[in-house]
Amino acid sequence: MTEAILLVGGKGTRLRPLTVHTPKPMVRAAGVPFLAHQLARAKAAGVEHIVLATSYLAEVFEPYFGDGSALGLHLEYVTEEEPLGTGGALRNVAPRLRSGPGEPVLVFNGDILTGLDIRALVRTHEETGADVSLHLTKVTDPRAYGLVPTDGTGRVLAFLEKPQTPEEIVTDQINAGAYVFRRSVIDTIPRGRPVSVERETFPGLLSAGAHLQGMVDSTYWLDLGTPAAFVRGSADLVLGRAPSPAVPGRCGDRLVLPTAVVAPDAKVSGGTVVGEGAFVAEGARVSGSTILPGAVIEPGAVVTDSLIGARARVGTRSVLTGTVIGDGAVVGADNELRDGIRIWCDARIPAGAVRFSSDQ
Repeated sequence: MTEAILLVGGKGTRLRPLTVHTPKPMVRAAGVPFLAHQLARAKAAGVEHIVLATSYLAEVFEPYFGDGSALGLHLEYVTEEEPLGTGGALRNVAPRLRSGPGEPVLVFNGDILTGLDIRALVRTHEETGADVSLHLTKVTDPRAYGLVPTDGTGRVLAFLEKPQTPEEIVTDQINAGAYVFRRSVIDTIPRGRPVSVERETFPGLLSAGAHLQGMVDSTYWLDLGTPAAFVRGSADLVLGRAPSPAVPGRCGDRLVLPTAVVAPDAKVSGGTVVGEGAFVAEGARVSGSTILPGAVIEPGAVVTDSLIGARARVGTRSVLTGTVIGDGAVVGADNELRDGIRIWCDARIPAGAVRFSSDQ
């Protein structure tokens, strides 16, 4: 297997305001666009040619990655005029593939951070003679996912929508978002209209008697669809819990990128990334967070499990926990922002305007 398709067309609505100006795969995780980690892992598994299926803010990808030669890859970009779904996106880029009808093509989603053994998935595909092979992972609570039960040999039996009752939870195996397709299968997907592989292609193949093989790999896996998950994923990359050849530095308690400045008595820990040109002032404490380029954390501020957008500012003594601050936003001094709050790009919060405790 030498080629792959990367699905990077989603709008990332659950990640807003991070994705107002930036497509989800280009939001920085551990100091580089998340897509860089996926490309690096594909390259390490032997992939040489990758077609990126783009849609939302498609113009951002090629200026950053170019033709891929700097990464040792050959990259091509195909932009959807109208969103086509996962299956429609695969069919739309199929003319750029070089594989023969019986050869394997790796497909993976642009928002999954995983330690998947890609070579093992390809071996499983080839050894079982499958039409499509799926990476499956086990989760403690499968209610938020589609279930994929398999038989004793790993052959997929069904695709079940999100279970509503305990009786419907027949397995803890879920679709983990990475596949190997026989090239000829991609060519059978309807062209020019939205198609979901999860809801249409895979069930249709099963009903037609095709061989769909599941491979359970329970190494690190995280869907980066929410801000909290994205922040956690970035921290796990820095800490070395999630593997990636693209982390720009040694794994450890923090990653401070070139031109960033951290005051000597500031405490930065828990897998925090401090981006280029960012500044963490004296007495500030930052843990498990992502500080994007040009952001400023003022003296005495406390930032935990949060993402601070590019050129944003967190005021003196403000306390942020589990928050997302959009690009260019300013949080004035002495504010308290708690789990789940999102401050939109370029917004301004006056000093002491938001609190959960007394100001005394």
